[in-house]
Amino acid sequence: MNTIGTTQIIHHKRSRKLEVHFNDSSSYQLPVEFLRVFSPSAEVQGHGDGPAVLVLGKENITISKIEPIGTYAIRIFFSDGHSSGLYTWEWLYELGRTQEEKWRHYLDRAEQAGYQRKVPNHATSESP
Repeated sequence: MNTIGTTQIIHHKRSRKLEVHFNDSSSYQLPVEFLRVFSPSAEVQGHGDGPAVLVLGKENITISKIEPIGTYAIRIFFSDGHSSGLYTWEWLYELGRTQEEKWRHYLDRAEQAGYQRKVPNHATSESP
């Protein structure tokens, strides 16, 4: 059984992206805002069977620190103080694999909530 793992993680501070390379030769560029609004924490994902929380207003979020957790995950410390939830290799892989679909769903939910994103200069409303 092959287990997904990372071979390299690069934090691009200027573009606010986390580049993650996996042991199956795939790689993904995950924007910091995307990582924050899809945090694996119970605070964001919901407790038990509860719905996921719609996290808004994170367009200008940055990563303050990244801490390795064993050989299976990282903890990301965001500039808004959020640092709960472990980004396992499997979760990062899932985020990368489904990024476009998850982001579209997020934008739809934000619009339905009446939220208007404040897009940073280097981004568009269509891509995280």
